[in-house]
Amino acid sequence: MSPYLIEIFIFLMGLCIGSFLNVCIYRLPASKSIVHPRSMCPNCDTLIAWYDNIPIFSYLLLMGRCRHCRIKFSARYPIVELLGGLFALGVFMKFGLSFETLVYYLFIATLLVVTFIDIDHRIIPDVISLPGIPIFFAASFALPAITYKDSLLGILTGGGSLFLVAWIYSLLTKKEGMGGGDIKLLAMMGAIVGWQGVLFTIFVASLVGTLAGLAVMLKSRQGTKLAVPFGPFLALGGVLALFWGKEIILGYFRLFQGGL
Repeated sequence: MSPYLIEIFIFLMGLCIGSFLNVCIYRLPASKSIVHPRSMCPNCDTLIAWYDNIPIFSYLLLMGRCRHCRIKFSARYPIVELLGGLFALGVFMKFGLSFETLVYYLFIATLLVVTFIDIDHRIIPDVISLPGIPIFFAASFALPAITYKDSLLGILTGGGSLFLVAWIYSLLTKKEGMGGGDIKLLAMMGAIVGWQGVLFTIFVASLVGTLAGLAVMLKSRQGTKLAVPFGPFLALGGVLALFWGKEIILGYFRLFQGGL
């Protein structure tokens, strides 16, 4: 089969998985089954026919509306589907047709679900992060880029570092500054990216999160009382660590040494 056809197939499969991720994002916070019943309109409860559930295409064809009640659907649905396809293609192009691709795409898909749930509900469900820790730790035994020792150290570093930050903040301010969901999420991420990837993830998440928080504060009258979810920034850092973490770190040290 032509390499281009394989890439197109991988992309289309990623779109379909992205459609399933939308189901997870919508149903998991409500403690609903992600397999039953079939997808339906949240307004009129009409089951969505298969031809109205084709990723991206159906949304564009129906102009983002329910065929029956004409309620407007969120643009997030095709966005998540597109991200699912693009990441599937990106992981495949970097790691090829391998076990690595399967594990890393599962990792990224998990982060996508976490990101949009945290944006909507300010929570990171334990049903995602807690099972992810042993699953990705077990995968480390078969991944060439990380050893099980690095994975275990990544889990401890990820969970322990944020737990320490949260404990110190709570001790100083008598307030909760970081949810337990972020701690468990970073522990899960550490199982894949290792302790070095965890440190890189924290740096990226803190930098981008601070800039985003300042931007939101400038546009909002709520000032420092406005809560900004940290999970999406951790997810961004984790994806960057997976794809380009080592290259970025090496480039930084070369730039630093050149400056000296």
